[in-house]
Amino acid sequence: MSDSKAIEVEGKIITVLPGTMFRVQLDNGHMVLAHISGKLRKHFIKIAAGDRVKMEMSPYDLDKARITYRIRDTNAPPPGPRRPRRY
Repeated sequence: MSDSKAIEVEGKIITVLPGTMFRVQLDNGHMVLAHISGKLRKHFIKIAAGDRVKMEMSPYDLDKARITYRIRDTNAPPPGPRRPRRY
């Protein structure tokens, strides 16, 4: 499926489920089951309950989605210094 047919929506993480799955409530009140995209996994982006996220949904199945972006909270303090990774 091409990306042009994907529906882009925003929502709030309600529940964190096992296996990097999340229950998300959309702005219109609809609940969907979402998983994180590969780029979020690759860059170790952490998602917790209460975070706002941007998602892509297929027009064929409106109960599932893919989380593509975590929206930063404007009131949150800046992140602390990062520790160097040990390989």
